[in-house]
Amino acid sequence: MTVLPDDGLSLAAEFPDATHEQWQRLVEGVLRKSGKEVSGEAAEDALSTALEDGLRTRPLYTAHDTAPDAGLPGFPPYVRGGRPEGSAAGGWDIRQRHAAAPDGAVLADLENGVTSLWLLVGRGGIPVSGLARALDGVYLDLAPVVLDAGRDTEAAAAELLRLCDEKGVAPGAVRGNLGADPLGYEARTGESLDFAPGAALARRTAEEFPGLRALTVDALPYHEAGGSAAQELGASLATGVTYLRELTEAGLGVEQALGQLEFRYAATADQFLTIAKLRAARRLWARVAEVSGAADAGAQVQHAVTSPVMMSRRDPWVNMLRTTIATLAAGVGGADSVTVLPFDHAIGLPDAFARRIARNTSTILVEESHLARVIDPAGGSWYVERLTDELAHAGWEFFRTIERDGGQAAVLRSGRLRTDLAATWAERSKKLAKRREPITGVSEFPLLAEKPVEREPAPEPPSGGLPRVRRDEAYEELRARSDAHLAATGARPRIYLATLGSAAEYTGRATFASNLFQAGGIEPVTAGSFQESGAGEAVLCSSDDRYAEEAESAAESLKAAGARHVVLAGRGAYAGVDSYVFAGCDAVAVLSETLDRMGVS
Repeated sequence: MTVLPDDGLSLAAEFPDATHEQWQRLVEGVLRKSGKEVSGEAAEDALSTALEDGLRTRPLYTAHDTAPDAGLPGFPPYVRGGRPEGSAAGGWDIRQRHAAAPDGAVLADLENGVTSLWLLVGRGGIPVSGLARALDGVYLDLAPVVLDAGRDTEAAAAELLRLCDEKGVAPGAVRGNLGADPLGYEARTGESLDFAPGAALARRTAEEFPGLRALTVDALPYHEAGGSAAQELGASLATGVTYLRELTEAGLGVEQALGQLEFRYAATADQFLTIAKLRAARRLWARVAEVSGAADAGAQVQHAVTSPVMMSRRDPWVNMLRTTIATLAAGVGGADSVTVLPFDHAIGLPDAFARRIARNTSTILVEESHLARVIDPAGGSWYVERLTDELAHAGWEFFRTIERDGGQAAVLRSGRLRTDLAATWAERSKKLAKRREPITGVSEFPLLAEKPVEREPAPEPPSGGLPRVRRDEAYEELRARSDAHLAATGARPRIYLATLGSAAEYTGRATFASNLFQAGGIEPVTAGSFQESGAGEAVLCSSDDRYAEEAESAAESLKAAGARHVVLAGRGAYAGVDSYVFAGCDAVAVLSETLDRMGVS
């Protein structure tokens, strides 16, 4: 929309409006120069990006890319936010996660910007008997507490409420969530829990603690098992509907039951997909509330957590960038609470510095960037509105398939959900292996000389249910092989970069090959001759023209010097060359085979 100046003069008024067809013709010209003869919609498709769930991001969106009316913040369908004021008053709730509670850690967080606590209690976390110590000095009427206690939910809830009573906190002042989530626990562990204790907690909180919720719908298990955004939405919707049915059967009204649920979603470094996912989640839950007869009570309360899947163990400092983008997306997407996982989360227990950076990520975005001052800043973007709509449809369709197969509990127990998530992860793993989805510091720009970050080991998380995947897992296995070789022999496996011609000819492919082999823990050597390098294999690096002149003779010379295997950076067919590496090759397979040939077990 163009805002005219006060005198009404529009500088663009004398220029004709460009049409979509004109833009397409310009695109055709650019593609023609790159050797692609396509026209019309095919030209636009050539610039589109495929996403998961059958979605595509197109290169251009206009007013013709319609989406349903998103409404207003605080009103159905709640796409633009669950509250009319959004987070404009004081920013989103900054929620810090604690799987252990060293003395002073919880208070240090609360005194320095954290506004609520997420405590992992029971197996793999703080013992129920240790809650009093963990919350020592905490004003429970000011700091909401969210429990994540699995099988120990009933005991942990009783202990938290006992502490509130002991500290004289009035029932109406208690805030937070008791965290009952039997289906989430089953997804994590494979163990089924009776819903009756959760229903009893919900009845009690509805009657005695108006600011407290009893249940969490945690979608992280499905995200961490490799699920797509639509699968995460569909599984969370199916779980929420299951809980609604159980609560109403236990005697709660629909509005009361809706008021007992909080939803937890992953926020990734794909900022637009995260924004659209949170907006779509609110729209879908509003639809559930509408058909349940309580449309005005359908504002979904959302807790966004920066994705554990995207966290890398190598070069973990890059995680700060990933979590900053994810936090921005969560805030813009309208999450009520945001948890930033510390940059060393994948390594072990975070230290004080990592916890400080985590909480300050939200603080800076809220207090210095003023990100929360605008309600739904992405609203009205043709791209975001269209992506929200497409993702909502994909999530709803996945939800329908779950319901058709008997509901969330049934698809968990039958293995159908595991199969769906595994298929999605297998496709994504191919992109990771081919570096179509690069991981900075891991598959791209790795640093072999990096000093490892060491932390105390974290408690083992619950297991036995859906798997937990990480983007870096395939490369981590390769690097672990290299580390073991270094520990056993005092040196990493090496490969010699044989550069041909001038620096202008070889630099691009030499840089490519260096990055590629370092991603597998293989040290590239450029100085001296092949015999001096201590390597058993070599990779030729230069331009196609230079290869045509010298590749075969260079390969012959390298083999005469003792090279057991000669690789060429690029494509082609040259005598004496044993294999080829190029952009889009299966890097994981290439590196694994290379380590095998080098005898690195």
